[in-house]
Amino acid sequence: MSPSLQMQKIMNFTAMSDGQFILPGRQVPCALGKGGVRPASEKREGDGASPLGIWPIRRLLYRPDREPRPPTRLPIQALTPSDGWCDAPSDPAYNHPVTLPYPASAETLWRDDHVYDFILVLGHNDAPVVPGMGSAIFLHLARPGYLPTEGCIALARPDLLDLLALAQSGDTVSIVRP
Repeated sequence: MSPSLQMQKIMNFTAMSDGQFILPGRQVPCALGKGGVRPASEKREGDGASPLGIWPIRRLLYRPDREPRPPTRLPIQALTPSDGWCDAPSDPAYNHPVTLPYPASAETLWRDDHVYDFILVLGHNDAPVVPGMGSAIFLHLARPGYLPTEGCIALARPDLLDLLALAQSGDTVSIVRP
């Protein structure tokens, strides 16, 4: 194994169901789903729950018109106004990015608010995709007051930027009960 591979330490960031998120050396507030947390095997599309489990960080999406490219070792992609995410369980593109307008139900990623200025795509229900078991589980920016999400994890901007500076391919985010 090369020395550079030996030095890469895989990190696991943790979101706890009590609204705390563990970053190296500190805990910060986070928002989770309005439906609480539930085992991934019980997660269903539209239930508003955050799935318990360990989810690989797949990549970062960001709004280049609002934010400069953030420093990170993760795969990164700039969003465009036509980016969406299919949330229609019967569609072949379920739980995949799509181009809007899309003929089936799809979430718009280019939002008027700032919640999706940074989106970490988490590997929930993506290998393989099981229709109806939940889509678009992201780690994104929190609303003021840490209002609950539709099933995602949300952090304040400074905390999310700190995570991005540390994260690399292979890292994970766990959603757990304390």
